[in-house]
Amino acid sequence: MRHRPVLARLVRAALVPVLAAVGVLAVAGPAGAATFGQVTGFGSNPGNLTMYAYRPDNLPGNAPAVVLLHGCAQNANGYFSNSGWRKYADQWGFALIVPEQKSANNSTSCFNWFEPGDTARGQGEALSIKQMVDHARSTFGIAANRVYVSGLSAGGAMAAAMLASYPDTFAAGSIVAGIPYRCATSMVNAFSCMNPGVDRSPAQWGDLVRNAYPGYSGARPKVAIWHGTADYTVGTANSAESRDQWTNVLGVSQTPTSTSSLPGGTTLETYGADQVRLYRVAGMGHGTPVDPGSGAEQCGTAAAYFLDTICSAYRDALFFGLGTGTDPGDPGDPGDPGDPGEDPVCVTASNYAHVQAGRAYQSGGYAYALGSGARMGLYNVFATTTLQQTGPAHWVIGC
Repeated sequence: MRHRPVLARLVRAALVPVLAAVGVLAVAGPAGAATFGQVTGFGSNPGNLTMYAYRPDNLPGNAPAVVLLHGCAQNANGYFSNSGWRKYADQWGFALIVPEQKSANNSTSCFNWFEPGDTARGQGEALSIKQMVDHARSTFGIAANRVYVSGLSAGGAMAAAMLASYPDTFAAGSIVAGIPYRCATSMVNAFSCMNPGVDRSPAQWGDLVRNAYPGYSGARPKVAIWHGTADYTVGTANSAESRDQWTNVLGVSQTPTSTSSLPGGTTLETYGADQVRLYRVAGMGHGTPVDPGSGAEQCGTAAAYFLDTICSAYRDALFFGLGTGTDPGDPGDPGDPGDPGEDPVCVTASNYAHVQAGRAYQSGGYAYALGSGARMGLYNVFATTTLQQTGPAHWVIGC
């Protein structure tokens, strides 16, 4: 019997709060005849989930898809409507797959991220989500190698479970206010995982992921992690622990290769060759970062647990490789810094990293800022410089 009233009370008190004003309806909007609706018959569905999907008009064959996982007391339509992902699905041509939890499984509609039977490969809710992806591939013509996942809180923890259990299905993922994979394995230890969090070594965290699919030797998905610095529902320590888990799995250092300042009081740390990103949003509480407006980098609707700071869907879509524009949040992209009046793009990194990323060049053992030619110091991994982008392919020292 899947109903767990004690667990429901636990999560109701401590995970993602209620969004009251969302029903499960088809959504009319800018994509013309494209609608958001329920999909049936997608598989054996051992996790007893409901599948919703959105296919923009004229979706090409072999299009990408993003799986979106809502938080507790939310539903599929509410996350689809408010998170901002629809804008970029319409603009850049990819599908959205939105699983929905049932109150019969969890009375506050949380994905059961703490239950081993729901987060293991080939079982429970994880397998139901995988079956939704397989159905989209066979029915919608989705590209097998361009499937991604993102989720908030309980959905973020479930996104981590999908990345761990199905690294052969997902090319990348985004964990928003989430928890490392297999931090909790029952309702008894779910509380401490949420707040204050559990401290393990990177290798211990990494082993939990590797054990999710023993013997797997293929490519691992890259991962973005988002967390507000004022999140008192899922403790901020979880962002660093998730960073430790995924950098270890991907075989890169826990020391960032670069640090960037982004709009909305956001700091971006990148690890390795941009395989892991950690976004820290200053002063933000528990929720998905959105930035309502019509600008290219704006998205979403501000509501309970959709917090007006920065459009995370835009950054993640470009990180996943779904967009056709430049990503000012990507320290390796010396592209357009954005519209006039936008917060400057600033990157702090070693001079070696700046040169490798194309923000600088080296000559005679010294590094020089691209465009301005400002001398930065020795070209090595020990000298560190902060560069600001002031135009296409033009960087200056300082910020």
